[in-house]
Amino acid sequence: MAREYPIERIRNIGIAAHIDAGKTTTTERILFYTGRIYKIGEVHDGTTTTDWMEQERERGITITAAATFCTWKGLDGVERQINIIDTPGHVDFTMEVERSLRVLDGAIVVFDAGNGVEPQSETVWRQCERYHVPRMAFMNKMDKVGADFDMCVASMHEKLAANAVPVQLPIGAEDTFTGVVDVIRMRALVWNSDKLGTKYEIQEIPADLKEKAQKAHNYLIEKIADFDDHLMEKFLEGKEVSEAEIIAAIRKATLTSKFCAVFCGSAYKNKGVQPLLDAVCDFLPAPSDMPPTPGTDVKTGEPITRLPKDDQPFSALAFKIQVDPRAGGRKLTYFRVYSGTLPAGSYVSNTSKKSEERISQILRMHADKSEDVKEVYAGDIAAVVGLKNTTTGNTLCNEDHPILLESMHFPEPVIAVAIEPKSKADEERLAMALNRLAEEDPTFRVRTDEETSQTIIAGMGELHLEILVDRMKREFNVQANVGRPQVAYRESIKARVEVEGKYIKQTGGRGQYGHCWIILEPLEAGKGFEFEDKIKGGSIPREYIPAVEKGVKQAMEGGVLAGYPVVDVKCTVFDGSYHDVDSNAMAFEIAGSMAFKEGAKKARPVLLEPVMKFEVVTPEDYMGPIIGDLQSRRAQMTENEQRGNARVIRGVVPLAEMFGYATTVRSLSQGRASFNLEPSHYAEVPKNVSEEIINKHSAAGATK
Repeated sequence: MAREYPIERIRNIGIAAHIDAGKTTTTERILFYTGRIYKIGEVHDGTTTTDWMEQERERGITITAAATFCTWKGLDGVERQINIIDTPGHVDFTMEVERSLRVLDGAIVVFDAGNGVEPQSETVWRQCERYHVPRMAFMNKMDKVGADFDMCVASMHEKLAANAVPVQLPIGAEDTFTGVVDVIRMRALVWNSDKLGTKYEIQEIPADLKEKAQKAHNYLIEKIADFDDHLMEKFLEGKEVSEAEIIAAIRKATLTSKFCAVFCGSAYKNKGVQPLLDAVCDFLPAPSDMPPTPGTDVKTGEPITRLPKDDQPFSALAFKIQVDPRAGGRKLTYFRVYSGTLPAGSYVSNTSKKSEERISQILRMHADKSEDVKEVYAGDIAAVVGLKNTTTGNTLCNEDHPILLESMHFPEPVIAVAIEPKSKADEERLAMALNRLAEEDPTFRVRTDEETSQTIIAGMGELHLEILVDRMKREFNVQANVGRPQVAYRESIKARVEVEGKYIKQTGGRGQYGHCWIILEPLEAGKGFEFEDKIKGGSIPREYIPAVEKGVKQAMEGGVLAGYPVVDVKCTVFDGSYHDVDSNAMAFEIAGSMAFKEGAKKARPVLLEPVMKFEVVTPEDYMGPIIGDLQSRRAQMTENEQRGNARVIRGVVPLAEMFGYATTVRSLSQGRASFNLEPSHYAEVPKNVSEEIINKHSAAGATK
């Protein structure tokens, strides 16, 4: 079966933004204008295509990244296939954005024209930078009160250090917004009569905007000339630059990820979406424009690459697992093909898990609907049904040409709750539900508290866990009691110590003998755990070294202060002894565990707590009480700026102090202030707070 569209005519794009900037509405309009859907759905009515989960429709937010596709004929008359992923804006679901951007070639970052760059817009922007994703900006909601295009562009320069250059200017703003000035072609696009916005008129630029448009046109050419020497020459000589040259130069500049074209419109009012689609075709990359995909040769460990071509060996990355409750709980694995082709019915190697998988059925997804395809090609995004061992971030490839692609970066959870089933029947279903949900979501963790034997679930925020518990009830029919949210504290050490671990059991017959000396020392924040083997002269046989490491890792799961996991520690095993008959891996594992517990107590252990970045937007009148309240919560203010007639307060605050803050901030501001929290880093807990947490833990242990 031949390709439907050559690779040059494919676009894999994501739509990402801060919560409520209008991503889903923009996606819905794109699907409508491209003929993919015949009726426009609205977020507030719960009828959009990509927000298909019940929880999404009830709450009017996006929770999972939904994949869909459409086709669009650009201004050059060439039809292209656009694969789109609509991502969540809420910080609790950052993971969905992260894994989507990892496999996309380009992105449209949507901004609220009244607010400019918001906290989650910054996070999304940094994620795009991490994966070198070329992007365009769409200033949405130009029709809302307070919309200010110039302020938005300035905020991109200031907060994102972005090389953001307008390629459109708005005609009017707020309720007088009627269309845009196309700065490239120096013409006006006006949406007048058609309520659905399917047609727009090309007109002369309004007289009051002519001078501003000419300046913007010159500024655009000046900026893109930095990326094109031929254009720079023409510009310096004062020669006319053609439309085709400008478009080619913008494309070239965008592909470097060092230039961002800025568009504007109002998706809800159906204005400005078609030119955005034309720009996706003109400026964002095809898979063939992307550099070769780097990976590691599984056999030799050497770095190798795969070119985005159909005749290369097959390689793909699984970026999302989804259990589909409406299709009998079948498991879908979403993947992006980087090279080669994959026909249904073939076998592939999962090099991350060193296992083989059979590709029985390949699907092309349209949100929660799908269609069977016989084969997928380089650059495609598709889903496969029923893979046994594959999880998020795994590499799938041709068995004869194994490659391991770079995986993904997953943030650590910051909040935990205890959960227990209401009945015996719920107990079995709960275990299955937790397994399924943990498979889907790498930021969702499940563990058993050794002190209390409770099941603890951890995630990225209160909303994240609330949605997961809700899904357990609806999709898996699990009734469970959920405890109050707890902070996911960590423990670490501040001093270097040498310590001995000795486990000797001599009984009749064969005994147990494990003996090791280790050095524990602190690592810089965020480094996790490092293990080094400095055994000389075989004082511990080679085969027992991994057992010592395993014992240390197990001991790190429950720290010495309050039972929280220990992080940012380096462990070096440098000496020990063994017994020819009695030594075994289990004995060295126990010795490693004993050594760590003993050493951690002596190494000045400390408690660490998650610290959040916050942003509060409040009318000036309520600023005093809100700042006073934040200070009482151990917050540190870093910025206090004016935005229109409101104040924006930014800073960092411990998560432990912010439970129930939504209610407080509403009552302090009569419901007019809004706030945003996102994880920043872990920091040492002040001594008085730390003692309180440790005492609570001791009391819980004593009453057990």
